[in-house]
Amino acid sequence: MSKTAAPSNDLQQLFDRAFQPLAAAVSAKRIPGGVLGIVDKKGERIVRSIGSAQLVPVPRPMQDETWFDLASLTKVVFTTPRILALAEGGVIDLDAPLISVLPDLRQYDAAAWERKVTFRQCLGHQTPFPAVEPIYTYGRDPELLRAFILQREWRARDPVYSDINFILLGFALERLSGKTIRDLDPGPGFAWSTEPDVAAATEDCTWRHRVLSGEVHDDNCSALQGSGHAGLFGTAASVLDFAQGLLDGSGASERSIALMRTPLSATRTHGWERPYDGWSGGALCSPGTIGHTGFTGTGLWIDFDRGKAWTLLTNRIHPTRHFDSGIVSLRQAVGDLVNGA
Repeated sequence: MSKTAAPSNDLQQLFDRAFQPLAAAVSAKRIPGGVLGIVDKKGERIVRSIGSAQLVPVPRPMQDETWFDLASLTKVVFTTPRILALAEGGVIDLDAPLISVLPDLRQYDAAAWERKVTFRQCLGHQTPFPAVEPIYTYGRDPELLRAFILQREWRARDPVYSDINFILLGFALERLSGKTIRDLDPGPGFAWSTEPDVAAATEDCTWRHRVLSGEVHDDNCSALQGSGHAGLFGTAASVLDFAQGLLDGSGASERSIALMRTPLSATRTHGWERPYDGWSGGALCSPGTIGHTGFTGTGLWIDFDRGKAWTLLTNRIHPTRHFDSGIVSLRQAVGDLVNGA
């Protein structure tokens, strides 16, 4: 765990302002509850919770220590650092095609475009894969679903942010380690599931027929029984520890951190998003900021220029995703206040 220090008065005042939009969203019943945390490079940090971790079937209060299904934060907290470490160690070449590790990808068509996709393209979401695919509707056998993903003839389209990119990167981690994702170490302070009574509840799932709490919400990750695009659980403290490790250089190599900050497009770096008009971190982030969000209502932003990071963790899809929670504007409002608006 990264070292922590008592917050200064300036950080406390900044935090109090940045917390107001979250408190307003809970008061307006747009979201059940949330936790906001801020940390700086020196280890000064504040974490505060508000609202409910669960509303139905039994209400529970949100706590500073509540565990969250981090959803797509898995891509940047778990998968990206491991892929970049393998590249730095010479195990993989980021510009080599995935078939250097997954030779059976579209193995029945040597000319298939999928066989040309590289690790770097997947990290930067620069591939023709679809944004999302209901893989879980094809069955619940995780090995058959893996084979389906590898052998499917995917329809090429313009590059978009795609879960398929990181599902395939997860397959590569599994092949190289000889373990399933859920058998891999999720990292300090993280887990692949947690006890229901200490977790923020997510959705009343229509195909699992229960309110989910402590088990992964993402449908495809659930059916695959672990994948590289979702499934990680953590608390605000563990997310801030991870962020502080990138800020002070203790959590990854200098080369890996540099790649996380290196642009691959107008909106993406290796794994992360970078500031652009309308992005989740707000309009006042410095150019040296990277961030990412998760469908369940989570987010993490790291500003290297200013030496600080913040995480906003909510259960905005509890008990249903089919409701306008205002999460986009909430994230932006918090980001602007963190950065001094």
